[in-house]
Amino acid sequence: MNPFLSAEPEVLLVNAFARPFDNAVAAARTCYSSKGIVTPEEVAGELAKDEEERERRRQRRDALAEDIFKAGHHTVFQHGTVQFTLSNVSRQFVWSFLHSHPHYNSEQVSQRYVEVKAGNYLIPPLKGEALSVYEDTVQKQFDAYHALIDVLQPVAGSAFYQVFPARQKQPQKWQSDIKKKAMEVARYVLPVATFTYLYHTINCVTLMRYWRLCQMWDAPLEQRVVVEKMVGELLKVSPEYARLLGEPIPLEETIEFQFYTNLPTCQPANLPTFLREFDASLNGCVSKLIDFKPHNETLLAQAVREVLGVPAAALPDDDAIALALDPSRNWYLGETLNLTAHSKLTRAMVHPHYTFRKKLSHTADSQDQRHRTTPASRPVLIYHLSDAPDFITPDLVRHDERATQIYNEVMDATWDGIHRLRQLGVSAEFAAYLLPNAVAIRFTESADLASLWHKHAMRLCYNAQEEIWRASVEEAIQIREVNPRIGRFLLPPCGLRARAHLTPYCPEGKRYCGVPVWKLDVQEYKRVI
Repeated sequence: MNPFLSAEPEVLLVNAFARPFDNAVAAARTCYSSKGIVTPEEVAGELAKDEEERERRRQRRDALAEDIFKAGHHTVFQHGTVQFTLSNVSRQFVWSFLHSHPHYNSEQVSQRYVEVKAGNYLIPPLKGEALSVYEDTVQKQFDAYHALIDVLQPVAGSAFYQVFPARQKQPQKWQSDIKKKAMEVARYVLPVATFTYLYHTINCVTLMRYWRLCQMWDAPLEQRVVVEKMVGELLKVSPEYARLLGEPIPLEETIEFQFYTNLPTCQPANLPTFLREFDASLNGCVSKLIDFKPHNETLLAQAVREVLGVPAAALPDDDAIALALDPSRNWYLGETLNLTAHSKLTRAMVHPHYTFRKKLSHTADSQDQRHRTTPASRPVLIYHLSDAPDFITPDLVRHDERATQIYNEVMDATWDGIHRLRQLGVSAEFAAYLLPNAVAIRFTESADLASLWHKHAMRLCYNAQEEIWRASVEEAIQIREVNPRIGRFLLPPCGLRARAHLTPYCPEGKRYCGVPVWKLDVQEYKRVI
């Protein structure tokens, strides 16, 4: 039964690993088999001579599965992979739960390029005045979204034609591209309740973890509904998994819930102090480098020498670092296929390490967290639910007075709606669905150089979303300040390909940003759209 007042979440298992449970046990038994590979058919008793023997083998299969699962030997269960299509799920649920860990792959509809339709949002189980306040606030957000698309198109067009002046001769040909630039910014005012749809692929262990923690903050009701359907879909094709599933941890028993409710230091009155302290520590940055290994460059150089088996006299630090990071010497780095984890030489890049304190909008962080190998400690968002508007404003909005007015007015209306819901006794969980994509997310993120190098290769590109691009530029500059021999090789794809002498320098084809970025120093990077 759908507890929400909006469309029911839709969950469909569209692809599944054949016989995942039997395969897991077969993999486990193969580890100790003197007769070669053990097959799923064998563990399921399909090769037995009679029904009695078949049942005996199945009991042995089930007992072994339970034994190794309880012992924590879960790698055998990771072979089984399941792919779902999810529809009518909120952006809040995706950010807080589905994409908050590294063990998944998703392809999600883009709010940057696909216009959001009216009424396409989650409505929690509210009634009376609370429901009216909720829907009225969402209506204002959607009205502002469409108004901003119209208002921002001339502003985006002006910036677009500054980059591509020749295209002004055929404005109709480029109107769709310009509208998408306006949509990319206008989406900041949409609520995190906005529906999305996506493909989501995980292994069976991850799904069992989902089930165990589906009732934690920030969206325990929606998470329980969706994950219960995902588990149900798995059990249709492999009912044997039922014997391994426990029960979800109740919200009240989660550590986060107990810590917040039992300790006075976690009360809302302390939130403004936390926010001020965090923002002051950024010192004006979007992403502030707060820690790094003191010998990053030495570590990298020595690791390169260890891979190649040469002494320092034969390969000095500068040359060793360049061999790993300079595309003119290591042409692997110019390929669009990321090979750093597979090349023995570039695996030396895992030793340098960097930590950043960051403040991004919900929508920008939703892209940042897709870089699953640069993990972060993201907040329980309802614990950051402030009374005053707390949001990020995109640069394009600041370039137009009318856009700025619309933007600020809807932010005031949004936080007013949230405040009114809280006064009416609505839980923070449900009130938080009104938070806009623009709401500020504060967190700390760490990465080894290999992972950060790949992230920058993607996000220093001028086609990257502007806010995450800006954060990546700041990170690259700060790394270059403390580790110049490393930092000078943090480049966008065109910069890497130019150094590797691979053409075309820009691999984006017709999506070329129009700026020869490979000729610029990172200090010269500037953009509005």
